[in-house]
Amino acid sequence: MPVRSCVRRGAAIDLVLDRSRENRSQFVITRIRGDREAIFWQSPRTAKLARPNVSLPSARAHGLRPDEFEILVDSHERYAWKFTQQQVATRMAPLAAGDYGVRTGERLVASVERKSLADLVSTLTSGRLTFVLADLASLPYAAVVVEARYSEVLKLDRVRPSIVLEGLAECAVRFPSVPIHFAETRALAQEWTFRFLGAALAQDRLSHEADGPIGSLVPAAPQAREVRAWAVARGIPVSAKGRVAAEVTAAFLRDRARPATSSD
Repeated sequence: MPVRSCVRRGAAIDLVLDRSRENRSQFVITRIRGDREAIFWQSPRTAKLARPNVSLPSARAHGLRPDEFEILVDSHERYAWKFTQQQVATRMAPLAAGDYGVRTGERLVASVERKSLADLVSTLTSGRLTFVLADLASLPYAAVVVEARYSEVLKLDRVRPSIVLEGLAECAVRFPSVPIHFAETRALAQEWTFRFLGAALAQDRLSHEADGPIGSLVPAAPQAREVRAWAVARGIPVSAKGRVAAEVTAAFLRDRARPATSSD
């Protein structure tokens, strides 16, 4: 194929072929683990797929300020996320499960296991993923986040995609409390983890404020009709339509979290 331009710009080589479509690509010369030389190639199409045209929000997670929301990064995590775009503090610490977690006191409330697609496939096919999920399932809140699209599983060439899909389905059935979330890119996976851990921490605090048992799962947003029916049965004034007042919802959650008493 005739070449119209081939120019090196620092570590990158920009190549333009003499054709009308898909004529541009770039090669980046770099070094990776173990100081090995590597060359990365991308075209405008792959670059667009790798970088969705979105901007991350800067809002707090469930209104938590950085001084009251700290994400613990497992001390064994390599190339850890920095969470520089999120309003949260971070600290390295050993975690019993997962790579990123939050604590209330000394109790690990929630944790997220981070996986690249290659790591997910490797741990799934070797059977190690079930042990990871079992550890996560022991926590009140846990999840696995994958830095890739679900559709990329279908493009695997070193393992049959159907084997991976079947394995993921089996994990979802065996460990329903630990969802496996595909977050498309590293940045989006980090953002999702930030939101998930913030929601888990806020929910755990709500559980304690409602005098519920430690680690109890209390729905963050009960259905309005359920709260309305509860309020009507107890003679509490409540609107017939629209949103239910926050104080009524809070009273509903406190009542539901209260241990049931025996009639004997």
